[in-house]
Amino acid sequence: MDEVPLVGGNVAESVVRVGATVRKPATTATPAIEALLRHLAAVGFAGAPRTLGRDEKQRHIIEYVPGSMADALPPMTPAELRRAGGLIRDYHDAVVTFRPPAGLRWDLVFEPEGAELICHNDLAPWNLVRGDGRWVFIDWDGAGPGTRLSDLAYAAHGFTPLSPGGSPSVDAPRLRALADGYGLDEAQRRALPPLIVARTRAMYDLLHTSSLTGAQPWARLYAEGHGDHWGPAADYIEEHLAVWTAALLD
Repeated sequence: MDEVPLVGGNVAESVVRVGATVRKPATTATPAIEALLRHLAAVGFAGAPRTLGRDEKQRHIIEYVPGSMADALPPMTPAELRRAGGLIRDYHDAVVTFRPPAGLRWDLVFEPEGAELICHNDLAPWNLVRGDGRWVFIDWDGAGPGTRLSDLAYAAHGFTPLSPGGSPSVDAPRLRALADGYGLDEAQRRALPPLIVARTRAMYDLLHTSSLTGAQPWARLYAEGHGDHWGPAADYIEEHLAVWTAALLD
């Protein structure tokens, strides 16, 4: 069958579609990702693609999920943000029973805040396929140990979205919708806003540091202007911490 290149990703190279499957070059973390996806399938979580083994080129074979990327669609409505928050909660609840086999390696971009569970670590509209009735998170290559709140904090930046030049009066209710969908308790609502700042700032720091060391693909992404978003976004989120906290607790 013909191989159709898939575009839009920033990290993985040579990702192709072959029929109803996606083929990605295997990495040292692929066995861990395969184990994670097998677990999610076994416990009935439909928000992740199925892992289907390796092909003759030893590429990872993954289920192709039809639909539209969320970042190519209009901004989510409050109801859709609640659904996204609920999907993230369903994932965390599904993965909490996952016990990674010994010897597996994860490809972590950030130092984890903890090891509460295995996080996706890149939950964002650019990694969410919205199909008819099924929403699926893709690109699990950066999965690894972390915490529920750190995973959700990263997601809050992209899904709300919390972008430079935003309006707190518009963004705060949208952040609240995502948090409500997840079902945060009061203590988690108080802890979330500072974590959003930290995760957003960490992404900028990764890009900037890599621009100095040449580490790829982050140096390339910094040169393409991604740092111009993440740095000011962290400033915007931090400037309005009291607004986000009030909205989450109201």
